[in-house]
Amino acid sequence: MSKRPWRTEFFAQFAVQIASAPRSIHRVLEIGSGPGFLARHLLEALSGISYVLLDFSPAMHELAMKRLTGLENRLQFIERDFKREDWCEGLGQFDCVVTHQAVHELRHKHHATQLHSQVRGILERDGLYLVCDHFVGDGGMTNAQLYMSVEEQKQALLAAGFTQVEEIFTRGGMVLHRAT
Repeated sequence: MSKRPWRTEFFAQFAVQIASAPRSIHRVLEIGSGPGFLARHLLEALSGISYVLLDFSPAMHELAMKRLTGLENRLQFIERDFKREDWCEGLGQFDCVVTHQAVHELRHKHHATQLHSQVRGILERDGLYLVCDHFVGDGGMTNAQLYMSVEEQKQALLAAGFTQVEEIFTRGGMVLHRAT
């Protein structure tokens, strides 16, 4: 958080998008949940949601459990690597899927469309997908094989079958997209 203090502005945007969704959001999955910063913000801002934290790292889940003390009755922790093809098997359906600074962890941008397609498969009809990641280009990152431009991010979501993709918020070399 100290390296990117504006992340809380992104967290607030996630909450606004979920709260103002055309359908009620009850079950949320976070991909690459890390130490639980986004989870804490959303669970405090949105009293009606249950939250599934998916991360490959037991250490990250341990940090998140400590950070989310008192909210255990609304949480589920799943240890899986979203870089594996079968990561979403058996998870069920979600009203909303969120990811913050995780898509680039696929280690090459050409894997993003497959991830987004898998997410589409676990979203309820008219579900909401909120994707925030670094971008390459002016004000952003320089590794064009790892990171996508803002337009490439949008095109990857469209190629995965989402029909409406909107850029919601941009700051500090990161962009948040809303896809339905």
